[in-house]
Amino acid sequence: LSKQYFYREMLLRFLWLIVAVLCLSRGTNKRVARSPSQWSRTRKAIRIPTVSYSPTDINATALHEFSRLLRKAFPTVFSSSLVQHEVVADYSHLFTVQGSQPDLVPYMLLAHIDVVPASESDGWDAPPFSAKEIDNFIYGRGTLDDKECVMGMLQALEYLLLKGYRPQRGFYIGLGHDEEVSGLNGALNIVRLLKQRNVHLSFLLDEGLLVVDGVMKGLDGPAALIGVSEKGSATVKLSVTSAPGHSSMPPRESSIGILAAAVKRLEDNPMPMLFGQGPERGTFEHLAHKFIFPIRFLASNLWLFAPIVGRLLALKPETNAFSRTTTAVTMFNAGVKVNVLPSVAEAYVNFRIHSAQSLQEVLDLVDSTVGDQRVKVEVVDGFDPLPVSSYSETSYGFQIIKKSILDVFPQLTVAPGICVANTDSRHFKDLVADIYRFIPIWIWLKPHSPFLLRIHGINERISKKNYEDIVGFYFTLIQNCDVKELPETHSGVHEF
Repeated sequence: LSKQYFYREMLLRFLWLIVAVLCLSRGTNKRVARSPSQWSRTRKAIRIPTVSYSPTDINATALHEFSRLLRKAFPTVFSSSLVQHEVVADYSHLFTVQGSQPDLVPYMLLAHIDVVPASESDGWDAPPFSAKEIDNFIYGRGTLDDKECVMGMLQALEYLLLKGYRPQRGFYIGLGHDEEVSGLNGALNIVRLLKQRNVHLSFLLDEGLLVVDGVMKGLDGPAALIGVSEKGSATVKLSVTSAPGHSSMPPRESSIGILAAAVKRLEDNPMPMLFGQGPERGTFEHLAHKFIFPIRFLASNLWLFAPIVGRLLALKPETNAFSRTTTAVTMFNAGVKVNVLPSVAEAYVNFRIHSAQSLQEVLDLVDSTVGDQRVKVEVVDGFDPLPVSSYSETSYGFQIIKKSILDVFPQLTVAPGICVANTDSRHFKDLVADIYRFIPIWIWLKPHSPFLLRIHGINERISKKNYEDIVGFYFTLIQNCDVKELPETHSGVHEF
């Protein structure tokens, strides 16, 4: 019996030795088990109400609490000799990760800590800052925009450092604290700091487009869209002033009526169709082979059929946004009492400007469409569309991001796209020529799908599986960026 016991123990020790050798030989590529603490940290981040109400009204207490959480959640990141951490403008964070080859131009990963307001009374299935788990989804404001990226990229770096990994190409991680109110304190101060140090970047990756399924009818399978530009933006105030009076003796046209007619003209006369003149052309050219016939034929010959494809896209709001400057009436204010004619009526209209148009061209079209001297047109704020980043076969940033997507999601087709919303990345255009916008979040835009309504809306949520994919994507991307030259073909997976 003792001899059998001895041989069994020797066999077990031998097997453990083999396992240890195999794990060591795989080095950084060894798969990392998903631990409950990973979810625990993320849920704690969601519970902190880092709400931005305006550039001058932010939750400073919550932002300080979030800073403490980061230090506690990622101790290796904060203690590593390879990582320099700085607090910028009191609440934002800049991490500088040293590379072993200083001749390689660094890159930057960007995300933001703050969120938009949310109230349970709006109809949430779970309190918006509870991080409650329902059917393997975590509900809470910031699960999709943008704490999943904040926690995901730091979690990936934590794993890599724990494995003894040292990147060859250095990189930065920037976490802004006021992106939801234009990033004028967080991102802009990070930019100023990097400019003072004469930092130049090979590329920058921020939040933006997603993995989409069902966004375009006739597309066979899901596609990952990498934003290579952002639309511009303009907010215009329309106002009409008239003499006040009693409602018993109204004039033929009231200030409200004049303004309403002007707003109606803007809605009835949308900005011109520009499909094919911006990055959306590259989207269709990259996806053409995935469309069913006859859409495949149209998408493969946009030199001829771009106007037809543009009209088809205009039928749905979510695709119309890619093909023209959009017009959205967002505020209308007039009147103080039911029997008093208002002396002033005001409306605010927001335009998201297509890459083929300029801010001034949009303003000129607004003036001509309103066409009424009684309506005063004022620009509240605005800026031109962002430059289009390179997405050719030799574009290092685009191709590295594409490879990382395919490493994690080999079933996808990857294409460039235009980001219809604006991000902190627009502040970095003087530091880097190639800015990309992508989050590996899966969305299914099926009929009656509420997904797009969740972002900045009610019941914002993320699945456990999708969060693991996000961590895996950054884990893979950081390692892929170590190559100096682009790989000829997509191959290999960094196990995580």
